[in-house]
Amino acid sequence: MTRVLKPDPYNPYLSDMPVNDTSTIPILPYSQIVSQEQIKLALEIAYVAPQRLGGVLISGQRGTGKSTAVRAFARMVYGQLPVTLPINATEDRVVGGWKIDALMRSEPDWQDGLLVEANGRLLYVDEVNLLDDHIVNIILDVTSTGVLVVQREGQNKQPERVAFTLVGTMNPEEGGLRPQLLDRFGLMVSVAAETDVEKRLAILQNVLAFDQAVSALEQTGASDWLDRARQQDQENLEKLQQAKERFNSVEVPPEILGLCIKLSGEFQAEGNRGDYILAMAAKACAALEGASQVTRSHLKMVAPLALQHRRPQMAQSSQEVWNDQDRETLDQLLGSE
Repeated sequence: MTRVLKPDPYNPYLSDMPVNDTSTIPILPYSQIVSQEQIKLALEIAYVAPQRLGGVLISGQRGTGKSTAVRAFARMVYGQLPVTLPINATEDRVVGGWKIDALMRSEPDWQDGLLVEANGRLLYVDEVNLLDDHIVNIILDVTSTGVLVVQREGQNKQPERVAFTLVGTMNPEEGGLRPQLLDRFGLMVSVAAETDVEKRLAILQNVLAFDQAVSALEQTGASDWLDRARQQDQENLEKLQQAKERFNSVEVPPEILGLCIKLSGEFQAEGNRGDYILAMAAKACAALEGASQVTRSHLKMVAPLALQHRRPQMAQSSQEVWNDQDRETLDQLLGSE
């Protein structure tokens, strides 16, 4: 297998990885993504508190940068693209299984699935709304419990601890998820195409700058633009790691806990899971800001992410979003800034 020089996950042409490794694929750096603040916040919160939220669902039209943001985040945090689960994946490919030929010889030989491959990293499911419900259930169960239990071909494999950050993207025009599955995703982001002319221009200019940087890198082996992006991504990663370390020390005052319950009731969130997700997401948000305790402003930032997909309206329309009336209600309950 051909190798080239100088390890660098931001340089798709100069890397110490095999040429077919995913770390060599050019991806727009996370720090250079324009707008998409809600996606960034949700991904960062999920990184800070991965085993408490149950993953992130990103819903939006085609061409709104959903996949780009997820892959850029994984590249920044883990140094490589996320483990990606195809929509036609079988149960064997997801959870693993015994190799049939070896089993027939009474020589059990186990082959790990994608969930184990994603251990300690990010598991990405594009078009999660088109994935078989049975497979989605398996993934979400492992996400919530952190334990993979497999019983295949009459053989039981010892339970294995598996921890990963689950991220799913979908186009609501192609159908939605069952309410039970929506509820299992901790956070949901609704993404719409940018309408502000200046922001659209900034997005276009940024993508063209990235294309030019990759071209310069291919021709000369160097790019100041990518060097700056790498430094900014490194600074972002250090901030995320610090937030993760301080997460458990962040205090959630009784007033905030009461507001979590009040918000869930006001927005008609089904079940009790929303209360917990609100508290944990707000706690992670506070950790990202370096705060010692959760405030109303942190709760206000995460409320749309934690509650919008738990309301009865989502069962009637997979394209329901957090609207102006919802924002006004949130201002009334938590105060406007």
